[in-house]
Amino acid sequence: MANEAHPCPCDIGHRLDYGGMGREVQVEHIKAYVTKSPVDTGKAVIVIQDIFGWQLPNTRYMADMIAGNGYTTIVPDFFVGQEPWHPSDDKSTILEWLKTRDARKIDKEVDAVLKYLKQQCHAQKIGVVGFCWGGVAVHHVMMKYSEFRAGVSVYGIVKDSEDIHSLKNPTLFIFAENDAVIPLEQVAMLTQKLKAHCKVEYQIKTFSGQTHGFVHRKREDCSPADKPYIDEARRNLIEWLNKYI
Repeated sequence: MANEAHPCPCDIGHRLDYGGMGREVQVEHIKAYVTKSPVDTGKAVIVIQDIFGWQLPNTRYMADMIAGNGYTTIVPDFFVGQEPWHPSDDKSTILEWLKTRDARKIDKEVDAVLKYLKQQCHAQKIGVVGFCWGGVAVHHVMMKYSEFRAGVSVYGIVKDSEDIHSLKNPTLFIFAENDAVIPLEQVAMLTQKLKAHCKVEYQIKTFSGQTHGFVHRKREDCSPADKPYIDEARRNLIEWLNKYI
């Protein structure tokens, strides 16, 4: 899900053949994938899944990439044991499926993960990154939790709310120009509201020619023309975290 009005074009992208560098743990009532930073910096990042779930290799790849830049990363199962979406599922049922997986009803899980990061990983500075469904979740938590020092919402947008501008800490929004489910008009509306009302640092970047999922669900070697955009978006993500966490 990229926004509340339109489901994700869930057959777009590639499932990476990636095993992961982290380990799976139990965090209160949910499972999670955790990768420790090579250096203990006291910094951590919660990585929020797309509709393909917390075990998608692509999301773990991104978590490990972030960990390699000095952050303990955790990918919790925000579906709390419910099945993720599968590309072969009947697309006509996705709106019903999403009703039991609301990206803005994750506070219980966020609270549990924050407690784990502070107590078990000794994290003192925490950020959050999310993709698609997780991008909506990032926008939500950045409006609610002041303790997240930085957020990166990747092709996710909160649409059916007037109060989309009240971010509590710096947030980077990454969009694709040719996203089938996030029209540029929605990006323009978000830009307008943030410009008029937002009191913290933010940035909105729209990448030319790209489609939904390009940051984490396109292989870099699939299209040479896409590689510079994928690399730039990932670099921007890390730079944002480095600047504000």
